[in-house]
Amino acid sequence: MASGAPQNSSRMACDSEIPGFLDALLRDFPAPLSLESPLPWKVPGTVLSQEEVEAELTELAMGFLGSRNAPPSFAAAMTHEAVSQLLRTDLSEFRRLPEEEEEEEEEEEEEKDEKALVTLLDAKSLARSFFNWLWEVWSRWQKQVPMTAQAPQRQWLVSIHAIRNTRRKMEDRHVSLPAFNQLFGLSDSVPRAYFAVFDGHGGTDAARYASVHVHTNASHQPELLTDPAAALKEAFRCTDNMFLQKAKRERLQSGTTGVCALVAGAALHVAWLGDSQVILVQQGQVVKLMEPHRPERQDEKARIEALGGFVSLMDCWRVNGTLAVSRAIGDVFQKPYVSGEADAASRELTGSEDYLLLACDGFFDVVPHHEVTGLVRDHLLKHKGGGMHVAEELVAAARDRGSHDNITVMVVFLRDPLELLEGGVQGTGDAQADVGSKNLSTGLSELEINTSQRS
Repeated sequence: MASGAPQNSSRMACDSEIPGFLDALLRDFPAPLSLESPLPWKVPGTVLSQEEVEAELTELAMGFLGSRNAPPSFAAAMTHEAVSQLLRTDLSEFRRLPEEEEEEEEEEEEEKDEKALVTLLDAKSLARSFFNWLWEVWSRWQKQVPMTAQAPQRQWLVSIHAIRNTRRKMEDRHVSLPAFNQLFGLSDSVPRAYFAVFDGHGGTDAARYASVHVHTNASHQPELLTDPAAALKEAFRCTDNMFLQKAKRERLQSGTTGVCALVAGAALHVAWLGDSQVILVQQGQVVKLMEPHRPERQDEKARIEALGGFVSLMDCWRVNGTLAVSRAIGDVFQKPYVSGEADAASRELTGSEDYLLLACDGFFDVVPHHEVTGLVRDHLLKHKGGGMHVAEELVAAARDRGSHDNITVMVVFLRDPLELLEGGVQGTGDAQADVGSKNLSTGLSELEINTSQRS
């Protein structure tokens, strides 16, 4: 297994960072927030349904602690502790009474009944209470940090770059979560790391929602421990259902494609819907893990037509003359033609894997799979094995080749980039995934560089 830094050095660095981080927090926040105190981080909307609370507050805490440069695994452990404590309390005090509104005459009774069943909580009041739970945790941990929050974790080299490009809005979102177990309190012996890219359309709401909720929903699936691919599929389905309810309440019309990868021990599990993609590079060869969902795919076209929809060629192939994707989270007015059902696949790792690349169609529409390896290798040669900024170069290549779309690229190295150069690995061809492989090895890098840049 390649090692970019000795594991005990990572432990010492973490141990030395934590006390200073907690001291700085308590200097800036010496007491819980009062009712008049400004909230130190942006509140997630105005209302939350009860099933949205965990994911939204998790996102809030990780964003706040990340802005304070908290060690990632420590921030995840602290977030889990505070969220768990809040969820054990009675949340009914945050219930927001429905406003008196005149119902439109044409509104369907079914929608009225659905709205009546949803209990909405006031997001601002809930966030204030949650920050005080977070304060209680970091105040207590300043005196004694639990061993579980100090344990050394496997570290990763992850290069991420995202640009708005020529589009009016940046509708992509991405997630890099090496501390998956710490964030959700998983204490088994299987290390897990989660990575995802979501490509929104018709607004940012669906992509943002998926980037917050898919991994949280996955953590709750019983199959996560026995069949992680099935757990990811179910997480997409749950997230789609939750967002559709929100879309109906708030009259949202956006949607998002998405792709995620979960490395669990010595296995890789991927799930996707739409045309965002993930590829695996192994010893310089591209391993195809998935087939994107596009309207022109014969099985997708048949599915849509069986439901009474149609696929037509305009500037590109579109569902019912509108959307250029056949599966997505959201798109409430195109359901069920645009399906929220994800596909998934699994592959055991041999230790010879080089890296994963996750990207939206703004990249893959102009950069073929077989050209990725050459671009990455050229970058590593130019930077003497430094992979920190490889995603920037890949994004620039897509833009230079004429992509006008939002572009997000994430490269997750499974081996030290220096090892890839030293081995003289080269390759330009595609290889088909052998999902049934039985060779076992973690093959993960111990070098942590997580760069996230947005334009």
